Amino acid sequence: MTETNVTWLTPESHDRLKGELDALIANRPVIAAEINERREEGDLKENGGYHAAREEQGQQEARIRQLQELLNNAKVGVPPSQAGVALPGSVVKVYYDGDESDTETFLIGTREEGLGQSDLETYSPSSPLGGALLNAKVGETREYTLPNGNTMKVTLLSAEPYHS
Repeated sequence: MTETNVTWLTPESHDRLKGELDALIANRPVIAAEINERREEGDLKENGGYHAAREEQGQQEARIRQLQELLNNAKVGVPPSQAGVALPGSVVKVYYDGDESDTETFLIGTREEGLGQSDLETYSPSSPLGGALLNAKVGETREYTLPNGNTMKVTLLSAEPYHS
């Protein structure tokens, strides 16, 4: 597995997500009992409680699968110790299209990682912007494709290890 294909998580984020996964798995029997209870009420076509319980079960199972995949592909540890290079787990400051007054600071990581920092935007290393910046050194300009097909230039001003 290469550094760019993993999901980088701090130990705190990993533990929080693992706790959420464990709680959802532990809740499976409760949801199953709710479905059975609603099923016994009679006609399933007009049983709103039954359909609501089934919908909730579907949403929880989807979240369980999402968390399992995320945690199975996670790299748990400390952020990169190297400053000056954009890596997963780095907080970067950039400017766009040569306009040094148009700066943005964000984390290259996962949304789950940046949850504790409400003012810190998070971009995935697999997103067009995050991918373009990977392994860029301070002062380096990269180009990436926007959703409309146009390209945008982005210049790395700083890259520091993330600290939650």
